[in-house]
Amino acid sequence: MAAPCFEIICEIEPATTPDLRGVRLEVATLSQLSSRFLIPDNHLGRAAVSSIAVAREVAQLGAAAIACLNARDRNRLGFARDLLTAAAYGIGEFLFVAGDRPESGRRSDDLTVQMMLEQARHFAARHGGTELRLGVASAGGSLPRWKRDADFVFCQVGFSLPELLARREALGFDGKVYAGVIVLSSAAMACKLAAEIPDLNVPDDLVAALERDRDAGVHAACALVEALAASGAFDGVHLVPVRRYRQVAQLLEGRHLGR
Repeated sequence: MAAPCFEIICEIEPATTPDLRGVRLEVATLSQLSSRFLIPDNHLGRAAVSSIAVAREVAQLGAAAIACLNARDRNRLGFARDLLTAAAYGIGEFLFVAGDRPESGRRSDDLTVQMMLEQARHFAARHGGTELRLGVASAGGSLPRWKRDADFVFCQVGFSLPELLARREALGFDGKVYAGVIVLSSAAMACKLAAEIPDLNVPDDLVAALERDRDAGVHAACALVEALAASGAFDGVHLVPVRRYRQVAQLLEGRHLGR
């Protein structure tokens, strides 16, 4: 039986052009399933429409949004600007991440995730107790002390219930924790992710299934979401449906997992 208030937080596809029709369509399709939407920030080093601007667009569609902000692409002054902009737009929930390493290997060293947490808390105190909910990501193991100041944690993507349960137990975090689940759309995508992300172990049988059936990744991800909900170990999932969001909505809607 699903845990009470088990949430499904869907990550939407990055808006890499000024046209936000794709964002609107994805939100409309997943609105009955997703309690909130995560808006990525220059995902995989590709320039995208500001996550804060897209979060505002999502809010205007009547849905809740979490704006992802990465330390890689901004300095402290730029981050202060982002906090002011978000406050002006009424955006108060964020996921702070280091950011994918750019192909050049170069990144700003003026800002870290720890600094972002501290600066955001100071910002809220200075501006009349602005209410912020701040999250961080975890790749595994015990959570560093400074990350325990966050309100929620997104665990790195996993592909089995035992794997994700082990990560949850190792965290040592009392706040809300969301398991990472991604829909693999092809065997090539699986191999690419495994090569790019340390400790991401894609099961061989899933890769083989993807070679036979392009929908295998959709069914595997949805089955894992259901298993996580039944386990009661997590507050929800961070689900990355990529371009297969229509199939994901069809499989999971009506299962009473989200919201």
